[in-house]
Amino acid sequence: MARKAELVSVGDREVTITNPDKVFFPDAGHTKLDLVRYYLAVAPGALVGVAGRPMALKRFVNGVGGEAFFQKRAPENRPDWIETVELSFPSGRTADEIVVRDAAQLAWIVNLGCVDLNPHPVRANDLDHPDELRVDLDPVPGVPWEQVRQVALVARESLAAHGLVGWPKTSGSRGIHVNVRIERRWTYPEVRRAALALARDVEQRAPGIATSKWWKEERHGVFLDYNQNAKDRTVASVYSVRPTPDARVSMPLAWDEVPDVDPADFTLDTVPGLFAARGDRGGGIDDEVGSLESLLELSRATRRRASATRPGRRTTPSRPVSRPA
Repeated sequence: MARKAELVSVGDREVTITNPDKVFFPDAGHTKLDLVRYYLAVAPGALVGVAGRPMALKRFVNGVGGEAFFQKRAPENRPDWIETVELSFPSGRTADEIVVRDAAQLAWIVNLGCVDLNPHPVRANDLDHPDELRVDLDPVPGVPWEQVRQVALVARESLAAHGLVGWPKTSGSRGIHVNVRIERRWTYPEVRRAALALARDVEQRAPGIATSKWWKEERHGVFLDYNQNAKDRTVASVYSVRPTPDARVSMPLAWDEVPDVDPADFTLDTVPGLFAARGDRGGGIDDEVGSLESLLELSRATRRRASATRPGRRTTPSRPVSRPA
């Protein structure tokens, strides 16, 4: 007979895991309790990606074989030690979203059916200025994995040319993510513009294998999805288990691992042992905070060139026109 609940001790708290024997990954046989134990095993690394950030809850209440839904508002029935912060969205609506800071809170949201973790790129104490630029390398169908790795290395070169340090990880799906810690000086639209400038720079460096084209019919190779930096967008964070049959993990990498990395090596089964043996490859991200000034200047220069060469527009500055008072 299936157990209705199990208490898990996490630090000085006890977290109730309901239906701990419910199978969340039918092919691999992993239960909800297996998922909770995984996140507790890698909690120091997972918290680097989520701590202090509001989080959209992507819930798989019936496991990965069922339909998922996003829940922006924190459940009303929650312990008093679950923190929330009010976010406003482009629609004009607001919602109190959960902010995770420790392993007990992490276990609590996993119990809700959160298989992967989807934090916003801002901290709860400053919701208007992201501290993370996210580079999402999304291959067009049919593009080989080797090409994704090549574009990731070109993205590293481009970031370095603009004074930024990227931290790569497998997406746990078909691509690679590169996270960049940035100063909290710029708004969402400015961060998105910087991400677009980076995407275009990578495309110029590797035009045969990378693209920044927004329309799908114009894309080839690996698309740098700069729109993941728009407000209200979230991306699966480091050590997130993805809803794949083999319970694949979004795994932080060292750059020298990227050329030969196989994303199938990182699963709910394998990652706790790797984490214990080699530590957290992404643990230094908060020590490498950079500026977007160079990318934003590249964006401005690109717009100036486009304006100067647009049909029907002057190619040299015109004299100011007097306007009636």
